[in-house]
Amino acid sequence: MATSADIGLPRRWVGVDYGKKRVGIAVADPLRMFAQPLGTYSQAEALQRLREIDEADGLDLVVIGWPLMPDGEEGLATELVAGYIKRISKALPNSMIVKWDERYTSAVAAEKIREAGPNRKWRRNKGRVDSAAAALILQEYLDDPAAHPA
Repeated sequence: MATSADIGLPRRWVGVDYGKKRVGIAVADPLRMFAQPLGTYSQAEALQRLREIDEADGLDLVVIGWPLMPDGEEGLATELVAGYIKRISKALPNSMIVKWDERYTSAVAAEKIREAGPNRKWRRNKGRVDSAAAALILQEYLDDPAAHPA
């Protein structure tokens, strides 16, 4: 089966918001202008979903949130993400992985959901926050042309 890349469309860029319980995933549009939340998965399901994206469209780039501490230092959270990056690298050996400072993205995502949400139950869905945080991480990367690979 032909992939999007086989017919001339660019390969996909995705954003990942790692968590011990849930992993949010977002995808960029083919022109790489806008990030859209895709969903929230367990760690294993997220790796499978990334493989599926790679098989269907090709996956060039994974932008993963790098959870620096407020002072910019690395800590336990970055160690956990580093372990997940190894798993992604093994699952997607031909995809580039970029660590992106994710400080405050979950809080910003939760606030945007609160502003947009039709009801309390919808707004408090933690999975929705994780996939929205992944979209914010990816959108910040898309909006910074200096960060893009040559």
